[in-house]
Amino acid sequence: MDTELAELLAGIGPRLRALRRDRNLTLETLAKDTGISVSTLSRLESGRRRPTLDLLIPLAQAHRVALDQLVTAPPTGDPRVHLKPRSREPGSVLVPLTQYPGRVQVFKQVLAHREPRLVAHSGYEWLYVLAGELRLILGKRELILRPGQVAEFDTGEPHWFGPAHAEAVEILHLFGPHGDQAVIRTTPTAND
Repeated sequence: MDTELAELLAGIGPRLRALRRDRNLTLETLAKDTGISVSTLSRLESGRRRPTLDLLIPLAQAHRVALDQLVTAPPTGDPRVHLKPRSREPGSVLVPLTQYPGRVQVFKQVLAHREPRLVAHSGYEWLYVLAGELRLILGKRELILRPGQVAEFDTGEPHWFGPAHAEAVEILHLFGPHGDQAVIRTTPTAND
């Protein structure tokens, strides 16, 4: 085995451990979610077990990350492919998709359960649910959004959003300065 491949394989275990800990998961919980035994997960994280696709695919699905985030695929020359996820609160992950301060910012987020705390600030937000159910509180209104549903609102109104239930929710989140509202143009299809 060449040095580059050995280094690539050696980096997988620590990434798996960091992802699990960032999400506040035990090995036992992850074993239930993936069908992989606790001992195998432990050996993978410590580097004593060589990772295979049949082990990595369910782990990527359980952590809701792309497989190349576990493996660190060779660079492609396109920096947009190698986004750096940031852990926010335990179990929550924020992936910035744009880096333009002062303009519309786009994030992919996995939000873990947390207690609602309404906030208000200048700007405008647009939320698109990818997986799970999102609870959105806008002032005195409360909405549940499901995959494929969208909400947009002025952030000057007190608001909060997070998982509707104990399970995490995955969203695309656009935020922009006041007045940068998302404009969606669609044309009806023959089936509408």
